[in-house]
Amino acid sequence: MKFPSPLIEARLIRRYKRFLADVTFADGTEITVAVPNTGSMLGLTTPGSRVLLSKSANPKRKYAHTLEIVEADGTLVGINTGLPNRLAAEAIGAGLVSDLHSYPVVKPEQRYGERSRIDFLLQHPERPPAYVEVKNVHYMREAGLAEFPDTVTARGARHLEELAAMRANGARAVMIYVVQRADCERFRLCADLDPTYAAAFAVAKRAGVEAFVIGCQISADGISPDRVIEMELQD
Repeated sequence: MKFPSPLIEARLIRRYKRFLADVTFADGTEITVAVPNTGSMLGLTTPGSRVLLSKSANPKRKYAHTLEIVEADGTLVGINTGLPNRLAAEAIGAGLVSDLHSYPVVKPEQRYGERSRIDFLLQHPERPPAYVEVKNVHYMREAGLAEFPDTVTARGARHLEELAAMRANGARAVMIYVVQRADCERFRLCADLDPTYAAAFAVAKRAGVEAFVIGCQISADGISPDRVIEMELQD
């Protein structure tokens, strides 16, 4: 995935109200930018951090700039939670996620379960449908180890329950965790921050839900899924 135009460098002043941040450019100009991430962004909001911004060509946008990347722990970290679905689609197309590339029909954002939308519904004329859920990962507190989630996510736990229900009904159910940073080669669930999510994952795994972790290379030009990351399962 390439950014449509070069990203713009700035320094983070503060992130607030979940969807906003103040940044400063090298010439001292300060602006407010949109933050496309509803999570805590734990470890990624240190004042003074180098950040990279995209700029919209839409003159009607209230905030023309969007925070895309934060530099942390000596690496670039993608924080835009609107991108992992695109990255997962690229990973599937590249054959990084089991045999999902062999499904000829891919339908994004399909309603399923009781009150959810699945990120992708994959269909094949000779196989059960595959329900694919995608999660963004950018939290790291131990060198080389990506973790999810970085805060409590009741919605994420519900998605696991509904994937398990799809599997019980005979469909294939798949979780894809997209790690938007290049410095991680391992992954595990953050059970101490959200034990409910970890418990829901354990139940889903026993029910036959598959899980894959995809790592990415990050640059100011774009973000590209390029490898499978080992998932450490916990008791």
